[in-house]
Amino acid sequence: MPLPRALARFNRVVTNRLARPVAGYLPGTAVVEHRGRRSGRRYRTPVLVFGRAGGYRIALTYGPRTDWVRNVRAAGGCTLHHRGRRIDLVDPVVGRDPAAGWAPPGVRRVLRATGSVEFLDTTVAPPSTRPGPPGPAPIA
Repeated sequence: MPLPRALARFNRVVTNRLARPVAGYLPGTAVVEHRGRRSGRRYRTPVLVFGRAGGYRIALTYGPRTDWVRNVRAAGGCTLHHRGRRIDLVDPVVGRDPAAGWAPPGVRRVLRATGSVEFLDTTVAPPSTRPGPPGPAPIA
C-alpha cells in the first residue's frame, strides 16, 4: 500500500512548498508541471524520477490515484523540470513492479518498504509535438 493520504496532504501543504524550488535540480528528483482536469489551473509537483530509454519513469509514492497522476493521464502528458531543463513528456502509462527493480538499490528498498511499487512511464515528446514559439514563417 502506498504512503497514507494524510501524509500526502501534509506534503502538499508543507513539504512540497519547500521542495519545489530545488527538486528540479537535485539528482533523482524533478518537478512535474501539469494542469488541473477541471480547473485548468497549473500545478507543480515534486517527484522521484528516473531516466529510461526514450523517456522517464516517475515513482508513484502515493499510488496512481493522486490528483497529479490523474491530471497527467487525462491530458496525455506533462512538462518535467529536471536538472535545470524543461522536458515535455507524453504517453503516460501506469505500471506496477512489486520488486521495484527499476529503481537504484537504496531507493528500491524504500519503495518496497512503503509499498510504493507503482510508477508512471512517460516518453519524451518528439520535437514536432512540443509546445513552443512558432518557427519562422515559410518563404512564399
